[in-house]
Amino acid sequence: MSNDEKRFKWSVILGLAFLGFSMSTGWALNKGYSFKLIEHSYTYSPLIIGSILSLQGLIGSIVPILSGYYSDIHSSKHGKRKPLILVGGILGALATATIYTVYITHASIVVFALALAFFFFSLYFYSPLYRALLPEVVQSGTRGTASGVITLFEWMGNLVLFGSIAFLAAKASHLYPKAGDQIEAMMKANYLVIPFIVVGLMLLLSAAYIYFYIKEPEKPAAQAEISLWSYLGEIFRDREFTNFYLVQILFWLSFEFIAVFMFGILRSVLNTEKVTAAGNVLMALFNVTVLIGAITGGPLYDRIGRRKSILVGGVVFLVPFIIGWFVHTFSQMAILIGLGGIGWGIFVATSWPVIGDMLSKYQREELNGIYYGVFEAAKSFPVFIAAITGGIIVYLTGGKGFTEANFNYRILFPVGALFIIIALPLIWSMKHLDVEKG
Repeated sequence: MSNDEKRFKWSVILGLAFLGFSMSTGWALNKGYSFKLIEHSYTYSPLIIGSILSLQGLIGSIVPILSGYYSDIHSSKHGKRKPLILVGGILGALATATIYTVYITHASIVVFALALAFFFFSLYFYSPLYRALLPEVVQSGTRGTASGVITLFEWMGNLVLFGSIAFLAAKASHLYPKAGDQIEAMMKANYLVIPFIVVGLMLLLSAAYIYFYIKEPEKPAAQAEISLWSYLGEIFRDREFTNFYLVQILFWLSFEFIAVFMFGILRSVLNTEKVTAAGNVLMALFNVTVLIGAITGGPLYDRIGRRKSILVGGVVFLVPFIIGWFVHTFSQMAILIGLGGIGWGIFVATSWPVIGDMLSKYQREELNGIYYGVFEAAKSFPVFIAAITGGIIVYLTGGKGFTEANFNYRILFPVGALFIIIALPLIWSMKHLDVEKG
């Protein structure tokens, strides 16, 4: 595909944005529900909860690499990546229905964990493929702006889902004030199922849109197939890519310490069980400010370069972690989360296009799938680490037993700050990250 064919086209960008929006509703469904569903029906133990939620990181550390690699070497008359994206959308819709069915039928905690694992697999199966399409359909020099737009839609998806869950939880609590918690109230009001229906339909429709309406570049006729291990060896021999991926791991590790245990943190701060609505309100607020950061970060990337724009986002994101230990009210938490969202939006929007631009420089764009697969793995592995180690840290620093809801989750703020502080010098050291625009 020539640069003329890869020029900035709103129809293409909005198509990718629609898929990003839909996938984000899926991840928001997980963040907005999973922790509280496990607490409501199974256990309060941060060790057990963390172990179950860590499945996301374990699966995300493996599946995107494999699917990204396969999409690089796969070719059919329907394209390299589009058929796999459609399969992922179908699996995502099925997995969403499975989670709800398993939960309302009171299946065991093992079966519920397996349903979550199926859901994680389906989303991670095609997440690197959708990201790999950006540099394949948009030329270098405008990818920062395109990434900003798509990131905007991604976090709007989170915002819609978190806002919807918060609204439904608050309304259900009003209808059933004597319910033990807001999950129970939502079940009594038949509201629990609504986000599952919305997410399942969105995942299916957005994948179908990409399959039928986005033109994918053809696979080069003379492209040689390299083994998976050769691909990975080539990636990690490049210091710039290695440092970039390490920065992603450290930042996402900090993010997941808070995101995975948000409801536990709120319970520690507010000293109440009824935090389903409040937690989703804060997550919605986070996504509002992420939108601000994304709008800022995209153009910033194209104007001042990769290294400086990523560094700006990182510094802003660090501030809430430093002061997080000292918050005691919902208002203070809202300020904290809002500021963090701005920094995170800048960081995410400026990170995505880096790989595509660097591969354009090396004239290796046919490897987008595997490189973005490793990118997704670098973002996912921290979930595995944060969920398990976060649960251990919380358990060792507070709480009397597995069944008591009295753990001090605020300890995760200073822990998260440490990883960001380690990452910032790594960003500054990537002196070859900035190259001339293509």
